[in-house]
Amino acid sequence: MKKVLIIFAVLAFLSCKKESQEPFGKPETTTEKSPEVLGKEIFEGKGNCIACHQVDQKVIGPSLQEIAKIYKEKNGNMVNFLKGEGEAIVDPSQFAVMQANLEITKAFTEEEQKAVEAYINSNLK
Repeated sequence: MKKVLIIFAVLAFLSCKKESQEPFGKPETTTEKSPEVLGKEIFEGKGNCIACHQVDQKVIGPSLQEIAKIYKEKNGNMVNFLKGEGEAIVDPSQFAVMQANLEITKAFTEEEQKAVEAYINSNLK
């Protein structure tokens, strides 16, 4: 009787194998966003940068095309600026207006700051 119980227990244990990790039907795809897409969402959303900056025209602040062009020409570090650690190199006369918004960008994670930079640079013409 003990042998039957032991055999039954072993068979029960072996039948409890781990199920396949493959999904049934269509394989699942991850929808990880590119830095540019994430940057655009932040720029237009929680950063509210779009209130002052448009892609191709100056509103209150310079256009994204102008920002990307000047940062490229001057080899500037946009992430440092968004952290509040860099100088205003695009339009220093507007820096006082931008300071309130820098409090928002300083609170971003570094990944978010880099995403905003990627989005701005994606508008370089």
